[in-house]
Amino acid sequence: MENRPPLPPFTFETATQKVRLAEDAWNGRDPNRVVLGYSEDTRWRNRAEFVAGRAAALAFLVRKWNRELDYRLIKEVWAFGGPRIAVRFAYEWHDDSGHWFRSYGNENWLFNEAGLLTHRHASINDLPINESERKFSWPLGRRPDDHPGLSDLGL
Repeated sequence: MENRPPLPPFTFETATQKVRLAEDAWNGRDPNRVVLGYSEDTRWRNRAEFVAGRAAALAFLVRKWNRELDYRLIKEVWAFGGPRIAVRFAYEWHDDSGHWFRSYGNENWLFNEAGLLTHRHASINDLPINESERKFSWPLGRRPDDHPGLSDLGL
């Protein structure tokens, strides 16, 4: 099994690094790359959808990014301990009709000893916004280091 550092148990610094690595991967919107951070037997609850296994996670991500266009995400550590990290996040996207949304949520993550995520429980709410209300407007891809985080944006 390949290790995906940083490895548990997490400190504030390593939890923050792990969260930023996940944010960067998801902002890249490459499902084949993203799923490599998850164990083969990963289990997810995402809204009302339940995902079992890396192949199902891959299919989920393909569907997600085909529906959620111009996706930009910011994650922030909420709490951590041992092999667990709790994350709060927000992301902005629009549908194929041009309607914009900011989705807010929380995730609870559990990692194995190799640093692969085995369990992901996500609760997410969508807020319709006008395009003029967007706060995440960097070019698609990784959030620039100097872009404000959630707390800095008052989110």
